Amino acid sequence: MAGESQEGEGDAEAGAAMEAAILELLAARRDGATICPSDAARRVAGEDPAVWRPLMDDARAAAARLVARGEVVVTQRGEPTDPALARGPIRIRRTSGDGAEPDSG
Repeated sequence: MAGESQEGEGDAEAGAAMEAAILELLAARRDGATICPSDAARRVAGEDPAVWRPLMDDARAAAARLVARGEVVVTQRGEPTDPALARGPIRIRRTSGDGAEPDSG
């Protein structure tokens, strides 16, 4: 049982690291610019594809959590989308703060 608790804590730390990577990458870009989830995975894991590629689902999940908190928008083909429904490539950008994002509720 103790191992399960530690694993959960590690998952939470890894998720927080991925969220932080997304926010840091976006903060370094101009307003309206986007990043790919792979950018965050590489920020967390380094440039070796054998290490960062397995983290792509984690990066997408982190983006979804940030969407739920209203911190970012996930887009597909340039249009805001629900990250839970998105299949294929997505992009992540900061919210514009102008209320133009689709209602998630």
